[in-house]
Amino acid sequence: MATILYRLGRASFRRRRLVVVLWLVVLAALGGSAAAFMGETSDKISIPGTESQRALDALAREFPEASGATGAIVLAAPEGRQLTDYRSVIDDLVTEAGRLSGVVGAVSPFDARSVSVDGRYGLVQVQFAERADGVTEPQRTAYEESGAAARAAGLRVEHGGEVMSAQPEIGSTEGLGVVVALVVLLITFGSLVAAGMTMLTALIGVGAGMAGLYALSGVVSLTSTAPVLALMLGLAVGIDYALFISSRYRQNLLDGHEPEEAAGRAVGTAGSAVVFAGVTVVIALAGLAVVSIPFLTTMGLAAAGTVAVAVLVAITLLPALLGFAGRKVLSRAQRRAGIAAAYTEGFGFRWARLVIKLRVPVILVAILGLGALALPAADMRLGLPDATAAPVGTPARDAADLTREGFGAGFNGRLILVVSSDSPAATATAAQQVTTALQGTENLLAVTPPNLSQDQKTALLAVIPTTGPTDTATETLVHAVRKKAGTVDGANIALTGQTAIGIDVSEKLSDAMPWYLLLVVGLSVLLLMLVFRSILVPIKAALGFLLTVGATFGITVAVFQEGHLAGLLGVDTPGPLVSFLPILLIGILFGLAMDYEVFLVSRMREDFVHGDTPRQATINGTGHGARVVTAAALIMTSVFAGFVLVDDPVIKSMGFALALGVAIDAFIVRMTIVPAVISLLGHAAWWLPAWLHKALPNVDIEGEGLRKQLTVEPQRETVSV
Repeated sequence: MATILYRLGRASFRRRRLVVVLWLVVLAALGGSAAAFMGETSDKISIPGTESQRALDALAREFPEASGATGAIVLAAPEGRQLTDYRSVIDDLVTEAGRLSGVVGAVSPFDARSVSVDGRYGLVQVQFAERADGVTEPQRTAYEESGAAARAAGLRVEHGGEVMSAQPEIGSTEGLGVVVALVVLLITFGSLVAAGMTMLTALIGVGAGMAGLYALSGVVSLTSTAPVLALMLGLAVGIDYALFISSRYRQNLLDGHEPEEAAGRAVGTAGSAVVFAGVTVVIALAGLAVVSIPFLTTMGLAAAGTVAVAVLVAITLLPALLGFAGRKVLSRAQRRAGIAAAYTEGFGFRWARLVIKLRVPVILVAILGLGALALPAADMRLGLPDATAAPVGTPARDAADLTREGFGAGFNGRLILVVSSDSPAATATAAQQVTTALQGTENLLAVTPPNLSQDQKTALLAVIPTTGPTDTATETLVHAVRKKAGTVDGANIALTGQTAIGIDVSEKLSDAMPWYLLLVVGLSVLLLMLVFRSILVPIKAALGFLLTVGATFGITVAVFQEGHLAGLLGVDTPGPLVSFLPILLIGILFGLAMDYEVFLVSRMREDFVHGDTPRQATINGTGHGARVVTAAALIMTSVFAGFVLVDDPVIKSMGFALALGVAIDAFIVRMTIVPAVISLLGHAAWWLPAWLHKALPNVDIEGEGLRKQLTVEPQRETVSV
């Protein structure tokens, strides 16, 4: 592979104008396609094989007028007054809401008996024709602006319900991570040309990837978080991949190679590591399909696509841009010092010697420390975010808080029982039987009378818990209701609703996570065995990855679930982690961890193979890679941390966990534990049984075959002369 990439790098360098033009054409074509075919993102969550999904499918088929999104206009009378004092005003509000575009109907709190015990609070139930993702922005705005007359009369009016679920917005605050990344590049390279070129390459890659993603959104349903994840990951890896290759190019220039040869060798060696790292990220993200949850598969494939584009840009467009930059990627001091600058030892060498000298205590302290940080993960709870977790001050959160104030926490987590049969009589009988069966269930506040479809063959019963949507008691209630409902014969009965859907998704992901983790760890051992021709190094890398994941989970649980230091991150309401965060984190961190592992350890193996002692090889690998890995980790951490500034709790937790995971893996696991363990293992680190050595294909990530070829070819040229 290294030889092929070497030729590709030289070809891109020589034909740089053509390569740049081709990429600009591709970018323009993808941008045009995105503008022409871009569709709306969706919050629709499909979970095949679960009871919640069966209930939703039954509603769409048999009770379509009740299958759309619901809205709840929460009313509160002033202190000392009751809603009955405002009856005519409320009737006008119900009429206004029922006439809104996209609304099927609205029900008065007096007719639905949704008035609080003290008479001060009420719920106007609004039924939309379309699901939440199908409601247009003008329709949502009109809904939110309804009730002006009621407000003028003295009522407090808040608009909530499924229809108010907001799409996460990415603004200028997230660009702070990019600014920090540019500063890190300037400090690392000492050259504005090198830093700017690296950032430009990454931005072109993420631009092409996002344009392609949006171009496909017209035919593929994208969840609202899929583009955000793709942007977050594509930008981070794009900068890192360009940084690795640019750094190797600069090193080759300092070693005395001509620019074209330096570019070819950089793409052949560092580019090989980039391709390997990119492939592992793509495989890990595409592997999310094994969970069999469509929205998660789409998120994984969307992010994988942007990573793949980042790799292609790094190994083609970057060497072309290096052709325009030439030696200007070196700082002035490096250009003056010439080859002598290539052999200056930096902090990485001193750090490696210190770690190796204290390797036993370093290993013990690092492992015990990360293990302690992982302890809160034992109490990790998963769920889907609801209005009670929305940022304070948003309409959805205000409505949820007012609902809890007037009716109790359970009204924000109402469940829906769908009862259907072949005849109206059987449906009515089953609805009555299930209502009776549920009486006395722990944590059950009430079961409302059935709402019947036009043919009266399908009935909806609202099941109201005493506890909130993310409370463990509510989860217990869901299982109890399903168990008792299963004892009623003569009809199809299924429980759904946003709370039940969240519980089903979380349970399905929790069941799949150990298998996915096993797949990722097994894959890492196999791939690293191919790269390093070793047994112990891959095992060490996999165990280090598990330490990273455990510590990251533990700290994220402590902040976002338990609320420790939550105020510093703008977390208004601690609660369960979003259900798909752990499995996404595993997939993404796996690829990034292997990235740093290959970059550091490949140089160690290279020097060991060429005759250095295990100790010296470890020092060389850490010393030469420390500056670049440090810069790459700081850049990734900065980019991910920029998304912590987003108000959306899902994006905030994703950005925090990824930033934290990268920092832990790069600085504690790869830069500290790895050199300590490899130096401790000595020659055993590079042992591989002879039969396995013959059986494994040689992927030549380090470019060993390329170096042999490059040393032989000049000799042949000399002989021929």
